[in-house]
Amino acid sequence: EVQLQASWGGAAQAGGSLRLSCAASGFTFDEYAIGWFRQAPGREREGVSSIAHTTGATFYASSVEGRFTISEDNAKNTVYLEMNSLRPEDTAIYYCAACVGNSCPLTRFVSWWGRGTQVTVSS
Repeated sequence: EVQLQASWGGAAQAGGSLRLSCAASGFTFDEYAIGWFRQAPGREREGVSSIAHTTGATFYASSVEGRFTISEDNAKNTVYLEMNSLRPEDTAIYYCAACVGNSCPLTRFVSWWGRGTQVTVSS
């Protein structure tokens, strides 16, 4: 059974930091990129960041470039998203996802979704 187990999101003030984790299991990790998407109220779900297990290639949306960092612990099949310099506009439900290949930037490339986790940034 494929599982993408996301950690609890949480709340922070603007300028603060949060870290999300996604533990993957039930599929061949080597063939996929693990990524994060987010969806704010009234908006479409958008790709935030992803990392390819085999190549280490990363993707960042322009809105988070330089503030968010994605990494992985290969031994634990876990991907982390370090979110710094948070802004109120980062408030959304964040979803972990797996895409075949080296990048996971768009919803149409997603093979599996994890459950969403709420991230709230106050001004």
